[in-house]
Amino acid sequence: MTLLFDTGYLFKRSLKKLVRNPILLFFSLLQPVIFLLLFTQLFNRFSSIPGFASTGTTSYVTFAIAGIVLQNAFSSAFQSGTAVVDDVKSGYLEKMLATPVSRPAILLGRLLTDAFRVVVQSSIILGLGALVFGVFPATGPLGLLLILVTIAFFGLAWAGISLALGLKTKSAESVFGIAGFLTFPLLFMSTALSPQFFLPEWMKSVSAYNPVSITVDAIRALVIGPDWTNVWNPLITAYAVIAIIAIVTLGATMYLFRKVIG
Repeated sequence: MTLLFDTGYLFKRSLKKLVRNPILLFFSLLQPVIFLLLFTQLFNRFSSIPGFASTGTTSYVTFAIAGIVLQNAFSSAFQSGTAVVDDVKSGYLEKMLATPVSRPAILLGRLLTDAFRVVVQSSIILGLGALVFGVFPATGPLGLLLILVTIAFFGLAWAGISLALGLKTKSAESVFGIAGFLTFPLLFMSTALSPQFFLPEWMKSVSAYNPVSITVDAIRALVIGPDWTNVWNPLITAYAVIAIIAIVTLGATMYLFRKVIG
């Protein structure tokens, strides 16, 4: 019970900290809007290229919204590490360790806040997709719920990398630098914004094993639908891959966190 109570308290504390920073809050909510409008306009002509219809849709927005949602989650997840660096440098973490608060709750509260933010941002993207472009998951409300759960799970797994980097380097600049180095190659060597058969041959091989592609394909199956028989296999595969990443990244985070708290 102590773990749950402390996690809930720290979750609310992180949310209040975000709300009390109007500039950060504004750009956190604006970011998904920019992603949606920018990428759908930039790559919209992809849908006119012969063979695009083999993706299951003739609309680039319908195809790309899964990748845009995941890219946003990818970017947001890496903010966890900078928040931990701030807590270490400000002395807040040291003060927390002087209290009887559950140690795992310190990380869990942070992770839940990031997952919640990703879900809100993803909901904005999907809401705009429905209102502005008429794109709604063909698998219905259950599909929409599964998209948000998948995104939250993906965000938790990748936030573990950011937290581990923050605890190891104790430098926000290092977290941002390494995050950028990881984010853009994985994103652009995936099926997030481009069908796999549009990629160069060597990128196709990378894309096949890229966790971003695997997760995007699962979300895209939920968006394009409506046949659920074509949804479960990519969804189960995505959850297996994300679970492996989560075990590795969050395991590394817990190990480094124990070293930091002595």
